[in-house]
Amino acid sequence: MENKLLFDSGSWKVGVQGKQAVKQLGAVLADNPDINVLIEGHTDDDPYTGKGDISGNWDLSTKRATEIVKILVDVPNIKAENLTAAGKSKFLPIASNDSAEGKAKNRRIEVVLAPKLDAISKLLNDN
Repeated sequence: MENKLLFDSGSWKVGVQGKQAVKQLGAVLADNPDINVLIEGHTDDDPYTGKGDISGNWDLSTKRATEIVKILVDVPNIKAENLTAAGKSKFLPIASNDSAEGKAKNRRIEVVLAPKLDAISKLLNDN
């Protein structure tokens, strides 16, 4: 989803196209209630210089993840208890931060899907 969910530097705002992509993901997730969803927020390596309650890239990356979770929670039949938001800051870049294009790719969210472990454990113990 990185191509549709690029964040401007220092921003956690999701544009119209990004919101639409998240809602489409939410529709799929709503049909799969046995999956836990981790939303990871990422930043480029530019230090955060904005104002307000955000104090740095850790906070910014977490705010990005939280914004995606807020969109997902509004999708019908999404189980909020399956969603987790996490910030990774600048520490897991997918591109070089030496160019504007690379920085733009690093300002992203990642969606990590995992089956519920209790369901797997029950399945294994029943066999």
